[in-house]
Order: sequence, then C-alpha cells, then structure tokens
Amino acid sequence: MWLTEKVQPVFVMMAIVAGLALGRQPGASVPTSSFIVPLLMLMLCGVFFQIPLTDIRDALSNYRVPGLSLAVNFLWTPIFAWGLGALFLRDTPDLWVGLVLLMVTPCTDWYLIFTGMARGNVALGTALLPWNLMLQILLLPIYMLIFAGALVGLDAAALLESIMLVLFIPMGVALATRTWLKRTWGQQWLAERLLPKVPTAQFLCLILAIVAMFASQGHILMQQPHMFFALLPPVVLFFGGNFMLTHMVGRVWQLRYEDFVTFCCTTLARNSPLALAIAVKAFPEQPLIAFALVIGPLIELPILSLVAHGLRLEDGRGWWSVRALSRKKY
Repeated sequence: MWLTEKVQPVFVMMAIVAGLALGRQPGASVPTSSFIVPLLMLMLCGVFFQIPLTDIRDALSNYRVPGLSLAVNFLWTPIFAWGLGALFLRDTPDLWVGLVLLMVTPCTDWYLIFTGMARGNVALGTALLPWNLMLQILLLPIYMLIFAGALVGLDAAALLESIMLVLFIPMGVALATRTWLKRTWGQQWLAERLLPKVPTAQFLCLILAIVAMFASQGHILMQQPHMFFALLPPVVLFFGGNFMLTHMVGRVWQLRYEDFVTFCCTTLARNSPLALAIAVKAFPEQPLIAFALVIGPLIELPILSLVAHGLRLEDGRGWWSVRALSRKKY
C-alpha cells in the first residue's frame, strides 16, 4: 500500500490546517480560489488515466458480484443516503446535499487497497472500476436533480456544464494521453515506469486543492465547527448499514469469501474527489457542500481500515461459512 494511502487522513488534516492558516493572510482568499478547479481537473486526469476502460467486458465473467454491487451502489445507496440526510441534516440542506453527493459516487481507486488488505478478489474489483465510473458519470446529473433540486438552488444547465468541464475534459485528455504514450513508448514502459507514479501526483493535486479551498472559504468552517459532528452520525450509519446489508446479501447469494470482500468494499468506499470536483464547480456559492465532501473521507478512511481488518478476522476464525458452499464457478 502507498504510504500516502495509509496516512491519507493525516495529510488531509494537515492540508486543512495549512489552508486555514493561509486564509488568515490578507488577500489570500481571492488568488487561492482560482486554483481549486484546475487542481481538481488535474487530479481527475490521474484517476481516468489509470482506469482500463477497455476491460469492461471482463466484469461479465462473474455476473453475481457486478450485478449485486451495481444494484446496491446505484439503486439502494442514493435512497439510503437521502433518508439519512432527511433524518439528521434537515436543518442544514447544504450538508444534506453534500452527503448525498458523496454517497452516490462509488469509489474508483482506493477501495482496491482495502480489498487487498482483506484478501479479497482484487482482479474482480479492478474489472468493476469501469462500470462504477461510467454509471456514476451518467447518473450523477439525474441524482442531483432528483435529490438536491428541492433542497438547494440548482441550475440544471449549470450542473451539466460543470460535469462536462470537470469530468469529460479530464477524461478525454487522459484517454488521449494514455493512447499516445502507449503507442510511443509501449505498454511495458507505461505500466512499469509511469503508472506507478500517477497516484502520488494525483494525491498531491488533491491536497493542494484542499489547501486552496480552505484558504479561500475556511472562515465559514471556523464560524460553524459543529458541522463535523452533524455529519458524523449519518456517515457512520451509512457505512454500518451497508456493511450489514452486504453480509446479508453475500450469504443469501452464497458468495465466496474473496468475492464477498470485493462486493463489500466496492459498496462501502466512496469517490469523494470526483464528487468534490462537481461540488466546487456546480455550487460555488455554497461551500458547505464541498466541505462535507472533504470531511467525509476523514470519517470514511478509518472506517474502511477497520472493515478490512474485521473481514480478515471473520475469515481467520471461519465465521464466513459460505466459503465452503460456493466453490463452483458462476
């Protein structure tokens, strides 16, 4: 596991503190705010650059896990997240929208780390990445119009423009660059020399974007420090509820332990960087939405680490009895 992925919450907290300190300097908020969207677009270029979109068909070789994962991520999760927001964040609609925006975007990168930690089927998880990526891009505008339109002022045209800018442009640049480099330098050079360095550059862009965000809008957080504790109950309940749901579904469908781990991790981990890029561009006058997407991973990553260790404990003690029942290929 990359060092930055092991201690990511620490780096994020340091970026928040640095941003708040920078924001106290006279005149710092205006220049720093102009860096947020470009940095997030560069970060997303790194995300798209690493994902093998040509491998979508590989997920079809094991239909149970992809089908169950997509059903939970794109049917159940939006409704569950909206309900948690209605229960806990009714008085703070911006946080409610931030919660929904975070939870409707399944992860496309670091959940593989936790899948590996728990000894899950990493190859199957990799084959799921293109599905998660494409469906969240296609469905995100629909989710936002349905779940956020009634809570905050939402311009459909501006939302679509934001998605085009911060998603499709980085995607096009990343795919074109990867194709050119593959033809020029070869697949081996790409896989061995360049791709291992991309996560570090991607994470650096994210950290710098967080610094810029808190430097430009951090005064709002300082005035409302209670929002972290407002977000804590619905975020924890989201992960706890989905963790129990994956156990129930995995046993009913008799998934092998390795496949169950993949199913569990892909339905828990969220794609906060992508959601953050959308929020910054689509809701520039409502920074609490973006702050919710920064604070969410501070809660999410420790939970995912605990989940990975808990799954290994289940396996080591033989609690996952389905392992022996499902050796057949499906």
